[in-house]
Order: sequence, then structure tokens, then C-alpha cells
Amino acid sequence: MLVVMRVGADNAEVEHVMDRIREFGNTPVLAAGTERVCIGMLGDERGINPDEILMMSGVDRVVPILAPYKLASRDFQPTDTIVQVGDQAIGGKDVVFMAGPCSVESRAQTMELAAMLHELGVRIFRGGAFKPRTSPYAFQGMGESGLQILADVREKYGMAIVTEVMGTEEVGLVAQYADMLQIGTRNMQNYRLLEAVGQQPKPVLLKRGMSSTLEELLLAAEYILSQGNRNVVVCERGIRTFERATRYTFDVNAIPMLKLLTHLPVVADPSHGTGRWDLVVPISRAAVAAGADGLIVEVHQRPEEALSDGAQSLRPDRCATLIEELRRVSRAIGRDVAQVPVAARG
Repeated sequence: MLVVMRVGADNAEVEHVMDRIREFGNTPVLAAGTERVCIGMLGDERGINPDEILMMSGVDRVVPILAPYKLASRDFQPTDTIVQVGDQAIGGKDVVFMAGPCSVESRAQTMELAAMLHELGVRIFRGGAFKPRTSPYAFQGMGESGLQILADVREKYGMAIVTEVMGTEEVGLVAQYADMLQIGTRNMQNYRLLEAVGQQPKPVLLKRGMSSTLEELLLAAEYILSQGNRNVVVCERGIRTFERATRYTFDVNAIPMLKLLTHLPVVADPSHGTGRWDLVVPISRAAVAAGADGLIVEVHQRPEEALSDGAQSLRPDRCATLIEELRRVSRAIGRDVAQVPVAARG
């Protein structure tokens, strides 16, 4: 349920309603709008009489939230959430472009690529220090030394860092270095990990599980939100279907559907969604046209030598072409691609 207070309701009236919600055994959550305050309820609502709350001073109406995800629902918050990552606002007017290698392989490789992407105006650098791989014998990432390299990228080029965290024991460590913590597809329903990232303040990029429904994705987001962290971005990255022509099937339907269901920003990962570099550009165009608030794309200066996911990685020159195409698509729908100003690239 959502309690909508009257315009002009004072703090005492709001606190009185929140106290009553607590007496019912639920947790009240404030959602302050520009004109009025709304109060959400977290917990079992079966014993609550809406009419009793409706009669309380300052209450305008009580609205049921039918979706099982309360905090992520547009019923709870009709206005779009904007998540700040570095100097970038994800969920605003501009389409945010995140790019970098699948894995941090060495300092030389990472810094060289970071310089190239900075020249293209990229503001958020992605790179994996901890890598969840299907095979235990595949490259697993550089760990903390990889995080240190990513921190050096931020220090030298001013780009914010997004990188994956794989376990609860790594949350504090990754949060020391990263500006945004990524939950990968294999961990979307790792509920203890979701709770752990929800208990720290850094923004979270939550990728859809490879076999998950949109409801399951938003319930995973709810785990993070319910712990107090409201800076969550959800990501469509392709799902597993019977089709074998591509690595996964990129679900472009998910983008406008998520925009209807949730106030959280929605970004797209066309690299994992297809598994092929030559499909990244057209799928990126489709994602932006469908309403994606951002893209996260894998780029490598020598994909044939990449330690992971080389087949889906763009070369920097192809990344430059992609950015220009995205700018045209974005402007056609009244948006633009956020970039570092030319004067700031040095």
C-alpha cells in the first residue's frame, strides 16, 4: 500500500502515520514529491485496514500497490529515478555510454585503452577485476591489483569506474575502488549479495539473469532497494532461448516494458546480448530507440588477443562509429549521448 498525504500535510501528521504503520508491524518508506509526501509500506499488509489509515489526519488517499516489487514499482514512485555515477546522471535526458574491456588484463592494456576511450568522450569506464567464468580454468581476473589499475584510470582520465562484485566478502573491497558496483547475470538471484550491496551507498548496476523474467529482475532490485540503497540501475543483457545464431537473445521488448513497470533507469548491454561485435552497433541503435537510458559496451584495442569475450568486443575505431550513430538516433528521439567536452579531453 501507498499512503498519499494531502498537499500541505505537516511533519507531525506524516510522523503519526509512519508510527501507525510501524505499529502494524510494517516498515514505512518516505517518497517525497515536489508537492506532497507519499509513504510506502514494506511487510505483510494483510492485517492492515486501509480505512483506518484513510481517517488519519493529513491523509489524502490509500493506494494499493499490486506489483510484488514495491519500492521498484512506478506505483510507488511515478517519477523517474536519476542515479549519479561520477559526473554522469543515468536516467536523465542524455544517453550514458559506458565502455571498456571485459577484463582488466594488465596495466599497459587498460591504460592504453582508457586513453583511447577518453579521446572519444567516454565518461564511465567498465572493466572486470573479478571474472565469473563458466570454466574454472579460464582467466578469472586480476583481483585487487585489477581494481588498483581501474582506480588509476579514474585518477588519470577522470572517468568513473563500474566493475563487478561476485561475493559478499568482496563488497567492501570493490566499493573502495569502484564508483558503481555491478551484479552480473549469474548473481542476479544471489540474495545475500544483493542485500550486501544494498547496505552500502555506491550505485549498483543490476544485470538481468540469463533465464530470468522481468518480474524476477525487479524483485532482485527490490532486495537492494529494501536495504536502503536507492541508486539502482537495471540492465537488459540478453536471455537464453532456443536460438543458437547468437550467444544470447537480446530482448529489446524488455526496455520499454521496464520503463513502464519501474522508475529505475534502464541500460542495455548489446555485447553480451549478442556475443558478436558485428551486431553490437545495430542492437545498440535499437536499444536507444526503444528508450534505454544508457549502454554498456565491451571495447578492446586488440580483440583477437583478449583474455575474455574478444568476439563481442569492438575496436576503438568501431566504438567511435557507434557513438556517432547513437548520437543521431538519440537526437531523433529528443535525447543526446553524454560525453566529455572536447576542451576537457586535453
